Amino acid sequence: MPITVLGGTKLADTTFSVANSCRFNDPDTAYMSKTQSGGNRRTYTISFWFKKGLLSNDENFFHSYSAARDQLNVKSRGNDDIYIVGYSDSDSTTFDLTSAAGLFRDPTAWYHLVVAVDTTQGTAANRMKVYINGVQFTNWSGTPSYPAENEQTDVNNSGSTFTVGRSEESTGTAYYDGYIAEFCLIDGSALAPTSFGEFDEDSPTIWKPIDVSGLTFGTNGFYLDFEDSGNLGNDANGGTDFTETNLAAADQATDTPTNNFATWNPLWRWRMDNDTVYSEGNVKASWSTGSDRGFAFATMGVSKGKWYWEVKLPTVGRCFSGVGDAEKVAGFNNGPWDESGSSGESYSLTIQHRNGDIQTEGSTETAYSADNSDDDICMWALDMDNNRLWMGINGTWADSGDPTSGATGTGDITTQIGTQVHLTQSEVMTPCCADPSTAGGSVLEGNFGGCPGFAISSGNADANGYGNFEYAPPSGFYALCTKNLAEFG
Repeated sequence: MPITVLGGTKLADTTFSVANSCRFNDPDTAYMSKTQSGGNRRTYTISFWFKKGLLSNDENFFHSYSAARDQLNVKSRGNDDIYIVGYSDSDSTTFDLTSAAGLFRDPTAWYHLVVAVDTTQGTAANRMKVYINGVQFTNWSGTPSYPAENEQTDVNNSGSTFTVGRSEESTGTAYYDGYIAEFCLIDGSALAPTSFGEFDEDSPTIWKPIDVSGLTFGTNGFYLDFEDSGNLGNDANGGTDFTETNLAAADQATDTPTNNFATWNPLWRWRMDNDTVYSEGNVKASWSTGSDRGFAFATMGVSKGKWYWEVKLPTVGRCFSGVGDAEKVAGFNNGPWDESGSSGESYSLTIQHRNGDIQTEGSTETAYSADNSDDDICMWALDMDNNRLWMGINGTWADSGDPTSGATGTGDITTQIGTQVHLTQSEVMTPCCADPSTAGGSVLEGNFGGCPGFAISSGNADANGYGNFEYAPPSGFYALCTKNLAEFG
């Protein structure tokens, strides 16, 4: 199927930009809900964009539910499918559409889902049409069961609860984990996906959002644009707002379908002996003391340009962070902290945070920075145009470093170890982190600018206005997001 902006895909600009999304964190049991007023229960459209956090997770995108057990449920289950099911008040399934397994397993991508319902149609398959990224979805597992002709579903049912981010059933709340943007309910019309998006004229396989504010939302329709951080459940169409539960201003993200930001990539969770636990929209990585160890790579790597990100260390433990060659790591049986094999070629350049030592090629090279303490914020600056890397702590660059020094490399890590072989433009270098010891118990919160894993007390963007950082990126350094990659990457 056509895809939206993937990690590293270079979509430079769009005629319409989505400003914000909302991050839902499963461990926080975060969701929003409201009581529906009466509307058209036979004809309507639901449209939203999502970027998954947890994989192989039973989770609800939205749920319409009444006390009489009428309901419509759209979710992704443990096999990373899309499952759409409706029940009548007799609690028997009246319609059921299930995609093939594993089709929605890309945590780097924004997907667009449209469910267009018109049960007045005589042809069963026309009563519920599902579109993924602008294309009607037909890859159902087994024979789909569509609503009966003229069936009244629970959406727009007066008094029913409409919930975004979890199920309302007490038997299994199934909280969503990830990001959601541009959530719309159109009451009274079954619309095509072209009412919400379009294919990019320069990259015709990329589906992107368009401005929906001019649509007719109908009696019970709503539009969640997540642009009010103090009221994330605000209905931008002017209707009754949603009530937020366990959502805060910090869950407003600038990671959106029109500017996709890097996060840690949970697909590495299934690689080798890797027990990394991901949360907070995949910007937090943690390892339990006495059992877990592992590593994480970001969803975006670079071979040129200048890039900035931050890492907070709530619990230092034995953790590392820095950059590495993810392709080389994928070919070996250990994480980025170890030797790469008989060639002796390094595939990572990291700092061991408990003692500030440079770690590469499986051994400690030399001291570089002060020891880190719990809750320190580390700044990282990667200059792939000059093959240089800097790390700083709480606003001060280590070793009197100056990321704007270019080829001189004042105070950079590669100068300290006497070689620049670890950073070359023949390689794609990717931010990474790790805890190689089961005794470590580290917690590491990344901030690539799209939605910080920790509270920001100041707020700084790069020169293009992208990102939200605790400290100002050095001049000429940019957040890892698709708009910046299109310009500099």
